[in-house]
Amino acid sequence: MFIAFLCASPAHAQRTRFTISFPASVHAKPITGRVFVIVTKTDKLEPRIQLLSEGAPPFFGKDVSALAPGQNAAINASTPGYPLESLKDLPAGDYYVEAFLNIYTQFHRADGHTIWAHLDWVGELPTLAPGNLHSAVKKMHLDPAKGFDVHLSMDQVISEAEFTHGILKQLAPPKETSWIKVVKFRSPMLTKFWGHPMYLGATILLPKGYDSHPHSYYPVVYNQGHFYQPIPWGFDTNPADETPGAVAEGKASGLGTGYEFYEAWNSAHFPRFIMVTWQHPCPYFDDSYAVNSAACGPFGDAIMQELIPYIESHFRIIRHSYARIVEGGSTGGWESLALQLFHPKFFGQAWVFDPDPIDFHAFQQTDLYKESNAFTYHAPSEWLTLKKPWSRTPRGLVRSTIEEVSHYEDVLGPNGRSDYQLDGWWGIFSPIGADGYPVPLWNMQTGKINHDAVNYARDHGYDLTDYTRTHWAEIGPDLVGKLHFFVGDMDSYYLNLAVYRMEDFLKSTKNPYYGGTFAYGRPMKGHGWHPMTWAELLRDMAAQVKKDAPAGTDTAAWNY
Repeated sequence: MFIAFLCASPAHAQRTRFTISFPASVHAKPITGRVFVIVTKTDKLEPRIQLLSEGAPPFFGKDVSALAPGQNAAINASTPGYPLESLKDLPAGDYYVEAFLNIYTQFHRADGHTIWAHLDWVGELPTLAPGNLHSAVKKMHLDPAKGFDVHLSMDQVISEAEFTHGILKQLAPPKETSWIKVVKFRSPMLTKFWGHPMYLGATILLPKGYDSHPHSYYPVVYNQGHFYQPIPWGFDTNPADETPGAVAEGKASGLGTGYEFYEAWNSAHFPRFIMVTWQHPCPYFDDSYAVNSAACGPFGDAIMQELIPYIESHFRIIRHSYARIVEGGSTGGWESLALQLFHPKFFGQAWVFDPDPIDFHAFQQTDLYKESNAFTYHAPSEWLTLKKPWSRTPRGLVRSTIEEVSHYEDVLGPNGRSDYQLDGWWGIFSPIGADGYPVPLWNMQTGKINHDAVNYARDHGYDLTDYTRTHWAEIGPDLVGKLHFFVGDMDSYYLNLAVYRMEDFLKSTKNPYYGGTFAYGRPMKGHGWHPMTWAELLRDMAAQVKKDAPAGTDTAAWNY
């Protein structure tokens, strides 16, 4: 439908707003959450789907408390927006408009705080989360100078079925097959902390011949990554999934495609491993980073004391350090390193690809200890203030700035509730404030760094280079030869800068010397670079496991 809105009078010109409601037929009870209006110039994707990155179209959001069915919430010129600060900044034109409501859950936590946050088991951002509400997409002409007053009814509910087709298919929970097994159970530790049922899960990839070799036990790769990519290494038995995009992505990363990995996995004399991707979403992000934290709670303990024992007692895994490998990239890279550092006797190898910031002196482009602002820097002189980049292309072109991403997340969800990257970090690294929500390491509107919060993060071990340096005498003997780092020299998020600092420290170690490896993708290799395919990576891991296995170990039992 095309709707034109004309200026009737000066008084009418002051009314520039959307009113939004939902009917009792889609949600019978009042809702506490955050309501949005998204305005786009294209309908190739639903407007709410276009919110999946900081390159989002204009959107405006506000929190609502106990919004009843049929009750209006207003989005007007005073409502915060991104990338436009206000509706009044919207150029006159024809737009596609959608309203959306992210539903919060109330948690009465064991630490005494009561908070509201989104709770989700599927997907990354709330705009994709089953159960949330949205309106139909409407085409209309908007001109803030003339004023408009538009009502949108959120009479549609995001369903689980949306994850079985189309653009959301990759977010669908995996289905069990002869190769794939799925685990999900209620966590006593996390449920106690959050005062609400909380779950842990995993997707398990079984080796060829698992059922026909009932007496064989296998090494395990604990693959770390975002929850919305749950099948280890993209394993895929269907050649029809070999789309041009998948082939191009596999070539760019060096990993190959999921079907190519399946072909190796199913071949003769390929290393037989069990592979496991954990699922441990926190209300502040789709991943808990596999550690304990003030805001997310005892996820590290729950993984080590509940999830791993469950998996290793239900599947034939060799329950010894030399046979346990942790591996992952980006978020998973940080996790893999943290798991190996914090549990040096339990895990036998860490393969760390393009990890999230592992050194707070190089938190992307910012030294959190010495600088005062995360958004800007003076170069080449104090008279010129430039904005720090957040991401770049492999050729060095800036795609977005830290300031833009901070503002984007702040509109998506204040108090750490955007479910995006910075808030994911604050949910792990940060202390909690008097209100029970994470204290960001910098102000999301001004960029001013909170050095008390930064020092808290360091003192609690989240600066992994600092932790390694200060604990080397204790943990070093159990880490010799276990640490393997890989990152592109033009990592899209400048994550290589922190890896260089970790390398400088580790290569300076003595008694013991770390004995691991560093590999850098050159030239112009971006985020996700790997120097080997998935199959080659597993062969390298298998060689290391054989090397570390006790004398007399029957490695043929897992290499048939």
